[in-house]
Amino acid sequence: MTDLAEFRVTVREWLADNLSGDFAGLRGLGGPGREHEAYDERIEWDRHLAAAGWTCLGWPAEHGGRDASLAERVVFHEEYARSGAPARVSHVGEELLGPTLIALGTRAQRERFLPPIKRVEELWCQGYSEPGAGSDLASVSTAAVLDGDEWVITGQKVWTSLAHVAQWCFALTRTAPGRHTGLSYLLVPMDQPGVQVRPIVQLTGGSEFNEVFFDGARTAADLVVGEAGGGWPVAMRTLAFERGAATLGLQVGFRRELDALIELAGRTGVLDDPVLRDKLTRARIGLDVMRWHALRTIEADGASVMKLVWANWHRGLGELAMAVLGAAGLVTDAAGELTDWQRLFLFSRADTIYGGSDEIQRNIIAERVLGLPREARA
Repeated sequence: MTDLAEFRVTVREWLADNLSGDFAGLRGLGGPGREHEAYDERIEWDRHLAAAGWTCLGWPAEHGGRDASLAERVVFHEEYARSGAPARVSHVGEELLGPTLIALGTRAQRERFLPPIKRVEELWCQGYSEPGAGSDLASVSTAAVLDGDEWVITGQKVWTSLAHVAQWCFALTRTAPGRHTGLSYLLVPMDQPGVQVRPIVQLTGGSEFNEVFFDGARTAADLVVGEAGGGWPVAMRTLAFERGAATLGLQVGFRRELDALIELAGRTGVLDDPVLRDKLTRARIGLDVMRWHALRTIEADGASVMKLVWANWHRGLGELAMAVLGAAGLVTDAAGELTDWQRLFLFSRADTIYGGSDEIQRNIIAERVLGLPREARA
């Protein structure tokens, strides 16, 4: 069994040694609402991590991973966040598709796709949401029809993160009538004439989300994960991988934001306001509760509760930042750009929507945990 204290020191020292030279300027860059920052340099950083064996930590060794325990992965994500290392670019393939293929893919699929994911040579995006099927994912209508030895795909996806830089997409498609039945999980190349990506400009000015249009796009018949028509449980398995050890690293970033806000409030005298001081205190207590809840439930089926907790806490932090700034929060910097606090406020409005809206998470808790009747659907 790995000594966790020793492992923590190893991770911390490696990051300190390697976030230097050409990589030193990447500290703090990237992440939600800021994916455009130093993109090419962050790709090189990801590949540097891969070469040193710091990608795909939880993958089994037989598939090129480190076979790290959950505790080790928590330590890595915490130290990664504390170091200020840049946000990862390759996380969709590494943390979502890779584990899905390891669990449910064919041997040929694993041999084809896992090595380039690990080496950060191929990037992935997730083709789930559609204009008429966001929270109600079972209603997707993007159609895939088998034509000889290829699937032909027609339809539209929306809110597809990083589609504009991805070489591949794992897409939930409709291959037969039904709701949860008749769906297939396809692996689709993005660089082909039948795929058009249209960036969606956000309030923050960035455009990491995209619309993706499939107009006769094609992929090989054997690039369906699981059975044709059996894509729903595969898609749910992928979503289960979305919230794991990395949430502890996310909370380290939250603490850094909160500490910076408290420092700003003290420097500007706002901390003397008892109402704001109470709100900042409650935010710190809430963050501590969040961490202990995550540690207690990380191996249980508590993903929906955790998503509700962190999303609402972080959105509240954005609102608290505007309260601390006061009138200064209404104007941009001298160059007309958003400040970090304004960007936090604007992007955190989406925290309770993306990755599963609050309403959907509450339904899941009500139905699967509390045993309440399913919500009526039209």
